[in-house]
Amino acid sequence: MAQETYDGVDLVVTRKGAIRAGAGEYGLIPGSMGTGSYVVLGLGNGASYCSASHGAGRRMSRSKAKRTFTVADLEAQTTGVECRKDAGVIDEIPGA
Repeated sequence: MAQETYDGVDLVVTRKGAIRAGAGEYGLIPGSMGTGSYVVLGLGNGASYCSASHGAGRRMSRSKAKRTFTVADLEAQTTGVECRKDAGVIDEIPGA
């Protein structure tokens, strides 16, 4: 949460699911557990409150992922990726 001013109006901006992307500001957009992340440079677009979306998005809910996938699936989908590979993170599996 940050106090920012746009078009002369003082606002409190909460970026749930987004990062600040002010002009010339670097940001990090993380991929899923099975993909890389991206370093980005903000454009400072006031119409979007200098924000950019982040994250990989989801194909299914966390609860459905827990019902659908196993630890073996997690291990297979994250082969070569240094990450936790236990039941506690199945909801973050790349297939979800």
